[in-house]
Amino acid sequence: MSESQIKKEIPDFQQPPDVGVLRNGAFLRLWIAQLLTQIGGNVVLYGLTVLVAERSRSTSALSLLFLSFLVPAVLLSPISGVWVDRLDKRLVLVVANLSRAAAFFLMLGSVDSLGAVMLLNIFASFMTTVFAPAELAMIPLLVRRDQLTSANGLFTFTLNAAFALGFALLGPAVVRIAGPEAAIVFVAGLFLIAGILCIGLPAAPPTAHAEGLRASTRETTRTTTSELMEGLRYIRANGSVLWSLTYLSIAASVVGLMGVLGPEYVANALGLEARDFWLIVLPIGLGVVTGILALNSWGQAISRRRLIEGGLLGVGAGLALLALAEPISRAISDGASVLGGLPIGSGASALATVIFVAYFAGASYGLVAIPAQTALQEELPEEVRGRVFGVLNMLVSLGSFAPIIAVGPIADAIGATNTLLGVGILIAVVALLSIVRGPRHSTTARSA
Repeated sequence: MSESQIKKEIPDFQQPPDVGVLRNGAFLRLWIAQLLTQIGGNVVLYGLTVLVAERSRSTSALSLLFLSFLVPAVLLSPISGVWVDRLDKRLVLVVANLSRAAAFFLMLGSVDSLGAVMLLNIFASFMTTVFAPAELAMIPLLVRRDQLTSANGLFTFTLNAAFALGFALLGPAVVRIAGPEAAIVFVAGLFLIAGILCIGLPAAPPTAHAEGLRASTRETTRTTTSELMEGLRYIRANGSVLWSLTYLSIAASVVGLMGVLGPEYVANALGLEARDFWLIVLPIGLGVVTGILALNSWGQAISRRRLIEGGLLGVGAGLALLALAEPISRAISDGASVLGGLPIGSGASALATVIFVAYFAGASYGLVAIPAQTALQEELPEEVRGRVFGVLNMLVSLGSFAPIIAVGPIADAIGATNTLLGVGILIAVVALLSIVRGPRHSTTARSA
């Protein structure tokens, strides 16, 4: 879940992508493979969240699960593109999809061993890291130059739509109806179909002048280390970039934090099962869409920094209100009985409160993630943007690790609800600090 949704270019939701490029049969196969794998990745994220929550009864285990999705991407993204350039891209796509299908089929027989589940998920995440650059590198080989914008726009739109479809709709539906094990089987089948589709793509061998894989990997590792140090120096010298990274790190970690805390929260606050986690996920997803549409409609009239700060305050307040949903619902129920004897039970009012607050938090999240990404792109001067932007994204991912690592043990010690309250207050404090002490010059009115 996790943080790759933030790093990608955000499409204009008011202007659907041009789908004429789908008349290209080879590109259609690649796009369907992308759709299946993106949906599958989000379904399995939800399914494994429920599985680990039900089997372990530990939020620390959920922290480890989310890290098993994120760590391979952060560690291997800088060099995965090098490997792809030295191999047949079609072969990479086929092997990556079939390997992930095999990993999830094997996982089905290992659901009683959380260690085996984690290891197989790390392997699947590693193959995803290799698959992503091969998929993007295939697009220019399959479509005409004048179709590249449409093709990339369709892929970006699919990336965002698949998250909502997989994590907020299909994942919860499959888990609720047939259980998390069925979600794993379903995802394995999607990856198997995607692998078969990729077999029909044209061969894409490496270029003749490609360097050796070992030498290229070594050189890329040295370059990445050098650029990482350059990025750190640039951040230290530019406060506005530091604030943008802070905003993005918070946005990247919020989704993971909700995944870690959500299952225990719905059990404690609502008296439901871990698999009813969708009651939070769905309204948050709908809220994010609302926030994006609001940005497209009137975001340009407001300072981007004020949008981000207002969104952060909303996210912090939303998380804190979720933690306080039970006393709020009791007050609503008591007030209804006093005013007119209205038949509003505390359970019904608690569920309604959670759904409403989750929707509000999702809309606020949309006001943070997209403007913060855009602000970072604009604040980096053109002469350094190409060298450090990828490293800055890696720093965003690393910055989101600490909360996800810490929140599990903390929740095991003091409870998910109290942890959620603390996280909400902390995010609100960061927003207030940004209002009081943030950079004064980053106040342009352009937004998403």
